[in-house]
Amino acid sequence: MGTSGGTRIVLGHWPRSPFGPLSDVMLERPDGERLLLAPTAETAEFIRRTYTYDTVRVTPVRVSVEDGAWAVSAGPLDVRFRTGRRGPLGRVLRAVPGPVAAHPAWCAVTDLSVRFLLPGVRTRGSAGGGRREWYGARDLHPVTGLSGTYEGADLGTLAPVDPPVRFGFGSVPRDPALTRITTTIELGAGERAVG
Repeated sequence: MGTSGGTRIVLGHWPRSPFGPLSDVMLERPDGERLLLAPTAETAEFIRRTYTYDTVRVTPVRVSVEDGAWAVSAGPLDVRFRTGRRGPLGRVLRAVPGPVAAHPAWCAVTDLSVRFLLPGVRTRGSAGGGRREWYGARDLHPVTGLSGTYEGADLGTLAPVDPPVRFGFGSVPRDPALTRITTTIELGAGERAVG
C-alpha cells in the first residue's frame, strides 16, 4: 500500500507457515530506507535472508481483521486499512483451483502475463541467499482507504505504490491491493528446511 506521505507498506499475514501463524511488515520510507518488522529473531533472519533491508527490527506484529477492516500494530507502525469488493482480476484468480495456482510451474507460466497486467509485479524470481521464489496469486481485493502513523507521525492517505518497493525481485501492484498468495521458497545450497 502506498501513502501520500511516501511510505510504502507490504503486510505479510500468514495463517500457515513453517513457523506457524505469523505476520510481518516490510516498509519503504520516503528516503528509501527499507525496513523489516518481524515478530521473532528466527522469522526476521529467514525473511532477511530472502529479501533486502537496511534495517531489521524484531517486534510484536499484531493484526486484526473484521468485515474488511484491518488493523496492524508493529513497533513504530500503527495502520488501519479497508478492502473493497473483488474486481475482475480477483474473480479470475479465484477461478483457478488452489493447488494449481500455488504450483511453481503455474507461477512460471503466468509470470509474463502478470508483468503485462501489473507492471513491476513478478510471480517468480531469484531471491537472496541463492533462494528461488514463486508467488501463486489466489485472490485480489482493492484497498479502499488507509490511515496510520509511523513513530507517531501521520502517514497520510492511501496512494499508489510509487515508486515501486525494492525488497526483492519484484514489487507489488501499483494500485494498493490485498492479494492472497501462496509463496514457495526454494532454499539455497546448504540451507536446511525450517519448521
